[in-house]
Amino acid sequence: MDEKFDLQVNKKAFQINMDKRVYGTFAEIGAGQEVARRFFHVGGAAGTVAKTISAYDMTFSDAIYGASGRYVSRRRLDTMLSHEFELLIERLDKTVGSERCFFVFADTVAARSFRKHDESHGWLGLRFQSDPRSELNEIILHVRMLDAENLQQQEALGIIGVNLIYGATYLRHRPEALIGSLMDDLTPNRIAVDMIRFSGPEFKDVDNRLMALQLVVQGLTKAALFRADGEVINAADAFYKKPLLIERGSFRPVTNVTNDMLDGALTMFLAEKNLNAESPEVLMEITMQNLLSSGELDLHDFLDRVDMLSALGRTVLISNYGEYYRLINYLTRYTDRMIGLPMGLPALTEIFEEKYYAGLEGGILEGLGRLFKSGVKLYVYPYRQADGTIITADTYEVAPNLQYLYRHLLENNFIQSMENYNPAYLGIRSAQVLTKIREKDSSWMEMVPPEVAKLIRDRNLFGYSS
Repeated sequence: MDEKFDLQVNKKAFQINMDKRVYGTFAEIGAGQEVARRFFHVGGAAGTVAKTISAYDMTFSDAIYGASGRYVSRRRLDTMLSHEFELLIERLDKTVGSERCFFVFADTVAARSFRKHDESHGWLGLRFQSDPRSELNEIILHVRMLDAENLQQQEALGIIGVNLIYGATYLRHRPEALIGSLMDDLTPNRIAVDMIRFSGPEFKDVDNRLMALQLVVQGLTKAALFRADGEVINAADAFYKKPLLIERGSFRPVTNVTNDMLDGALTMFLAEKNLNAESPEVLMEITMQNLLSSGELDLHDFLDRVDMLSALGRTVLISNYGEYYRLINYLTRYTDRMIGLPMGLPALTEIFEEKYYAGLEGGILEGLGRLFKSGVKLYVYPYRQADGTIITADTYEVAPNLQYLYRHLLENNFIQSMENYNPAYLGIRSAQVLTKIREKDSSWMEMVPPEVAKLIRDRNLFGYSS
C-alpha cells in the first residue's frame, strides 16, 4: 500500500473522497490550508472538494466576511460558515443538491509565527447536511495548538480537521466516539480541544454539558466550561482579563454552606483594593477527583449536581486539576487579574499536606509559590468541631515545620479568615444531608437552598421519595 496511507487520518480522508454523497467547501484562515491539503494529498479530492478559499489578508477577508474586531473568534467562524454555505447552495443546489450532502468546513487560527510567540489557538467548525437538502447540523471546536514549531501546528490542525469531518460523516450517532476520534494520529501534548458544541436535528438528544465532560474524561483537555443555561463556552473568552472567584466542591448536594461560603468570599473580594471595582466572574468547579470518588463516573449524578448549580445561576468548570496550584496555573493562562478561592478548613488542610507536592523539585515551597502568584487569595470558612470549638484560618495549626511559612501567608493576607458567615450553617455537612434525605428526615430541606430542595423533591434525587 502507498506510504501515504500509513496514517489513519489519510485513510479517513480517502474514504471521504470515495463517498459520492459528501461534497463541500473548505475555508481556512491561519496555519495554511492543511485540512484541504490532506484531501488533495490522498487522491480523489474532486469527489469531495467543491472549493477551497484562504483569505489571509485582513482587507480581503473583511471584503468577503465583513469587518471583525477579532479575527480568531467564534463569531468570525460563524460568519465564515454562513457565508460559504449560502454560496454553496446558491451555486450547486439546483444541479447536484438532490444527490449530495453539502458541508462547509471552516477554521480561523492564530498559529505560531516568527513575529509572535503567544499561545496558539483557533476555532474550527463544520456545518453539514446528513441527507441531501436536509436541515443543517453543526459542530464547533476551540483548540489550543501546543507544538513549538509552526509547521508542526499546521500538521496537527490538518489532522484534527479531517478527524472532525470524518466523525461528523460516520460517527455522528455516537458523539462520545466522535470526540475520542478527534485525537487519532495526535497526542494531548500536540493539541487540546477545550470546547465542543453540537447542534442541529442529528444532535437533538445530545447534552452539550456531557460532551464538555467527555473532553475532560477522554483527555482532550484538562478543563471545560459551561454557563447556567447549559451553553458551553471557551475559557479564553470567559476569563479574558477578568478577576475570578472560584469555589471548588463536590456539590452533592449543594448546601447552605456552599452559598454562605461564596457570599462571604464575594463580599471580601469586592472590597479588595486591587480589584479596581471590576465585577468578577464567579465559578463553581467540580474536579474529576470528586466525580470519581465512588469509583466510576455516574453521568446522571454529574447532571444532577450541575442542574443544582444551574438552578442557582452558576457557571460550572469541570477540571482534572487535583492540586490547587495547577488550577491557578490554568486560570492565569487567561487573566492577569485577582483570583479568589473560597474554601473550608478541610481544603486548607489539604493545601498544606506535603505529599501533594512530591513531584515538584522545590516541594511544598515551590507549590505554594505557584499557588499564591498573581494576586491569589484564599478566603477560609470557619469549621466547628464536635465539641463546639470554632476554628478559623487565624487559629488553625499546621505542621510544626510549616508554621513560619503559614504565618507569613497569613500576615501578608494571602490567606484570610472569612468575616461574614452564618453560625447556624457551620454544622451542615453534605454527607449528613444525604443521610437525612434517605431516612426521610425532612429537616434536610432547611440545610439546602430552596431552589435545590425543590429540584431534589421534583426529581427524586439522592434517594428522595415523597
